[in-house]
Amino acid sequence: MEVDVDLGNSPGFEVVTVGDHLEAHYRMGFNQIAEGWSWQPLADPAIEDYYRFSFFPLQSVDESRGSYNAEDKIGEQQAMSIRWRYDYFLAFANLRDFYPRRVDDDAGFSAHLPVSMAGHVGIRARGRLIDPVLSESTTFWKATHGHPVDFTLKKRYLVSELLEVAFVDTDSGRTLCTIRSGQDRCVAP
Repeated sequence: MEVDVDLGNSPGFEVVTVGDHLEAHYRMGFNQIAEGWSWQPLADPAIEDYYRFSFFPLQSVDESRGSYNAEDKIGEQQAMSIRWRYDYFLAFANLRDFYPRRVDDDAGFSAHLPVSMAGHVGIRARGRLIDPVLSESTTFWKATHGHPVDFTLKKRYLVSELLEVAFVDTDSGRTLCTIRSGQDRCVAP
C-alpha cells in the first residue's frame, strides 16, 4: 500500500534551497510510538530502540460534538464543549533497515531535488501491512473550570513493514526519487 505523509503535521520536515538545488529533509528523531505495544523496556540502547515502532503522520480530523452545562467550580454553572480528534499514522518497526542507529536528532530521510520543485514537495511511503494490521489508543481529558473542554484523542495506526520512501511532486504526483532499504538519501535525476 502507498500513503501520503501529512507534512502539515510533520515539524521535522524542511526544504531549503542550496545553490542550484533543493535539499529536502524529514527528521525521524521524535517520531517514535510511545504506546505500550511499542515499548521494549529491556532494550539495550546500543543495539535496539526502547520504542520499537516509528511513524509517519497521515491525517488528523477534529470533531466538535456539542456541549453540556456542568458545575466544576462550586456554585457556577458553565458550558463545557466536547471535542474529539482522530490521528492516523503509518507505524513501522524497520527504520534501521534504512539508516543505522546514531545519536543525531537530524537523522532521517533526505533528497537532493531540482530547485523547480520548491513549494510542491511531498512524501509518499510504501509499506506492506503486517500483524496486527491495526492498533489504536484512546486518551480522554475531562473538562475543568479553567479548561472547559472534554477532549478525546484517538490514535489509529496502520502497522506495516516500510518498503520505501518517495519524494514526490505534489502538483503532478510524479515520483522525484525513491529511498529503499539500505539508503537514507536519494537524488532526483
